[in-house]
Amino acid sequence: MSGTGNKQDGRGRFGAMVSGLAVAVGCVLFLGGFAWAAVVYQPYTIPTDSMSPTVGPGDRVLAERIDGAEVRRGDVVVFTDEAWGATPMVKRVVGVGGDKVACCDEDGRLTVDGAPLDEPYLDRGPAASGGERASASPEEFSATVPRGKIFLLGDERSTSLDSRVHLQDAGQGSVPLSAVRARVDAVVWPMDGMIDRPSSFAALPGGVSAAGPLPLQLGAIVVGAVLIFGGALYGPVAARLGRRRTPAGASR
Repeated sequence: MSGTGNKQDGRGRFGAMVSGLAVAVGCVLFLGGFAWAAVVYQPYTIPTDSMSPTVGPGDRVLAERIDGAEVRRGDVVVFTDEAWGATPMVKRVVGVGGDKVACCDEDGRLTVDGAPLDEPYLDRGPAASGGERASASPEEFSATVPRGKIFLLGDERSTSLDSRVHLQDAGQGSVPLSAVRARVDAVVWPMDGMIDRPSSFAALPGGVSAAGPLPLQLGAIVVGAVLIFGGALYGPVAARLGRRRTPAGASR
């Protein structure tokens, strides 16, 4: 009897082994990526336009669960504070404990401890009159942030109800770090992707926060899906190719 049948069976077993291994690894990566993301992130739906144009009403975002000690200037955070209402709110951190936040300088910019900030996330298009850019805030203000607290503004400065509305409260409109629940990392619907850390805050003490692990998690999910799909196809394809290679007149 010829050894052709044994060789064909060997190729089939090898194909099945490779297929099974690829599917197993793919399942680990795919399910592990989802599980990791579920532990680290929480989804939110933006209720108002106070953070436009960064995120708009109805946008769905993923926010990384963090401790208040991890908050940095420039972060877009989800927080709940009784003085602001009982529902979660989304605003941008522009000042931390010890900062003096003011607006506006002669160029209409927000300042932190006297340092002007360029805020590319604001829509400061030419004003209706004079062709000049709109100020970073329609009204002027100044506040010193107490230790252990943060000062928050919306990116839609003309309509946002933020720390400026609470300037007469204790702490001049600031919110305790303990009120922070999460930091918004990405807009998933519509698929606008990751939210950049503003470079203008990087030069200030403490710098900006690091991006969350979402790209790694998505990478694991995508690679896992490819391995599952490819592994499931490889076994049958390898077996069929093995049969095709068998000589038409092979002895029995």
